[in-house]
Amino acid sequence: MKLVFPTIEYKEKAIEFIQEFYDNNSEINGSGSLDSFLQDSTYEEWLKKVLSDIDIANIQKPRVPALTYFYVREEDDFVVGMVNIRLSLNAFLRNECGHIGYCIRPCERRKKHATRMLSSALEVCNTIGIKEVLISCDKENIASAKVIQNCGGKLKKEFYSETFNETIQMYAINL
Repeated sequence: MKLVFPTIEYKEKAIEFIQEFYDNNSEINGSGSLDSFLQDSTYEEWLKKVLSDIDIANIQKPRVPALTYFYVREEDDFVVGMVNIRLSLNAFLRNECGHIGYCIRPCERRKKHATRMLSSALEVCNTIGIKEVLISCDKENIASAKVIQNCGGKLKKEFYSETFNETIQMYAINL
């Protein structure tokens, strides 16, 4: 398995990836807004957004610089998951979301992919100098909480989010 930066060659695989979430009525997180772009625009426009997210000098407020990756099975180039790594945080992200969002496609869950993908994302954070990584999940998402804990996450706070209309758990992972 490896993290792969999105390219045009992944267009059909990315569309199939997002479609599986819709087919399974599954929530989509950590896709770098791929799902929204496929509904409202095009994959090509999303690629432009992904590239603009790494243009640190020209990022438009309140957006923050971010890296988005596909998590790909090397044998067959199958997109198993996606991860979005925010390189800095504004007040909203610091309080409600954190540095990393991720998702694993429904057919690949319960296979330890999320833990391995999050570990890979944490290596990226360490490489770029983020020493305390904040990650949040819905309190009801026990699987996600376990993934975060398996990667060293310690519960920092639990709160009700008016934005998401649910109880959120914020974890910290010190690298």
